[in-house]
Amino acid sequence: MIVKNTYGSSVAFSVKQYGVIPKNEFTGSALQRKKQKPKKDTKAKKRESKDKVRKERTLSRRSKQKIRKKITCFARCYKRLSFVTLTFVNKVSDEQAVNLLRKFVDNAKKRSQDFQYVWVAERQTKNDVFAGNVHFHIITNKYWKIEKWWNYWIDLQEKNGIKPRDKDYKPTSAFDVKQLNSNNIRSIASYVTKYVTKNNAKFKCQVWNCSKRVSELYTDFYTTTEFTDQFKKMGAVLKEFEVKDQNKKPFLNVKMIDLNRKTLPMYNRLDIKNKSL
Repeated sequence: MIVKNTYGSSVAFSVKQYGVIPKNEFTGSALQRKKQKPKKDTKAKKRESKDKVRKERTLSRRSKQKIRKKITCFARCYKRLSFVTLTFVNKVSDEQAVNLLRKFVDNAKKRSQDFQYVWVAERQTKNDVFAGNVHFHIITNKYWKIEKWWNYWIDLQEKNGIKPRDKDYKPTSAFDVKQLNSNNIRSIASYVTKYVTKNNAKFKCQVWNCSKRVSELYTDFYTTTEFTDQFKKMGAVLKEFEVKDQNKKPFLNVKMIDLNRKTLPMYNRLDIKNKSL
């Protein structure tokens, strides 16, 4: 058996199906992707693609798992993170919204050293005035001067044609910041669960993105079953179950691990690998 591990989860695969342990001990990094040559496109194809109606996008189960892993590994690289929520002062299309977000992020990059982030789109459900309006959640390593960036976010919207419904309407909630203690892995996990894994809305824009260095973080590592046996001895396995194939034969064994002071040092090899980047 070979085991693929990430924070709080270990999946054992059948050796008969997958053979030996993969060549790379660590996986999940954008550095491991093969570079693809850009395809040549004719002017006719470009016009055709513009005329096509954009399909609505959602966060797939695979994307949610990827985001969860990236945020956890991101949090392990920095002592403190910020959780930023950006909302709009008026009704806005998905395309307008993501365009403004990109401008906001680009400006933050220019004015900050080592600006790293992960952002996710979400639909507003509690706003009766702008029902279904998109807003964004960003987890970042940046310290924000709230008044400065709040004013910038409001002004950026107005300059791009999104004006408040009332002349003097400047909601403080448009730019909301909460500090996260990255040492508290449970608090990070709670934010991820609340705003990412339960997000099933559809959008006419990109649903999530992250900075280049976050995309390069490794999220998984391979071991033998001896690694997960240690969790059993520690009594840290919260849940264990098998996944069966069409013939009802088990081919995956999944263990959910309690993340605490005793178990977190077991993932040090992943921390060391990512901090070396």
